[in-house]
Amino acid sequence: MKFRRKIFARALLMVIVVALLGGIVMGLWNWIAPALVTDARAIDYPHALGLLVLCRILFGGFRGHGGCHRRTRWEHWQQWQAWQRMTPEEREQIRNGATPPSQQPTP
Repeated sequence: MKFRRKIFARALLMVIVVALLGGIVMGLWNWIAPALVTDARAIDYPHALGLLVLCRILFGGFRGHGGCHRRTRWEHWQQWQAWQRMTPEEREQIRNGATPPSQQPTP
């Protein structure tokens, strides 16, 4: 029963967030676009939601799904530790685009 309640709460929260974002997009568009572009008209709420969905499709977003890949803290930590273990020569090879001998696969 707790699982269903949690799913319902997340779905309700998601609907509320999308509704608020649509209102924010509508307010910003109606405030900025007509002042910057002479032929721009004010938009209503459904058009603001459509613009929000279009931006989501084109640019990604909403918790990093789509768009660019974000590394986790653990991946950053591992990469930092690997960098610290390298010698200055290996670091220079990485900067020049070559794979250092210590990280090349063994046949």
